[in-house]
Amino acid sequence: MTAKISYSDVEVGTELPAQSFPVDRATLVRYAGASGDFNPIHWNEKFAKEVGLPDVIAHGMFTMAEAIRVVTDWTGDPGAVVEYGVRFTKPVVVPNDDKGALIEVSAKVAAKLDDNTVRVDLTATSGGQKVLGMSRAVVRLA
Repeated sequence: MTAKISYSDVEVGTELPAQSFPVDRATLVRYAGASGDFNPIHWNEKFAKEVGLPDVIAHGMFTMAEAIRVVTDWTGDPGAVVEYGVRFTKPVVVPNDDKGALIEVSAKVAAKLDDNTVRVDLTATSGGQKVLGMSRAVVRLA
């Protein structure tokens, strides 16, 4: 696959379509099984609270993966992502109710680079708090 977005059609400031990603306890259990990360802070409310967390929290790598979907959906090719990095700033707290949590992600082109690449800056929030900092991806466009 190759990116469906043309480098020449993109300008600094171009906003990518924002997305929201719901996460509930069942999602965390499935992710734990797929990733092998069975840390009880991600599924055991009693344990999470005993170690000082407000409740069960989503895996950081899960949050990071959900956020980059905004970029991969925009490009049409996950392989177009050349670099991606974040800082984990706040946890995504996932209550044990019928709603769970929502990770809201927006992104925009922050710089046009060489070799048909652009830097995309992402903003990810949950519960009104920024959950990822310095979230940036370098993407190779068509």
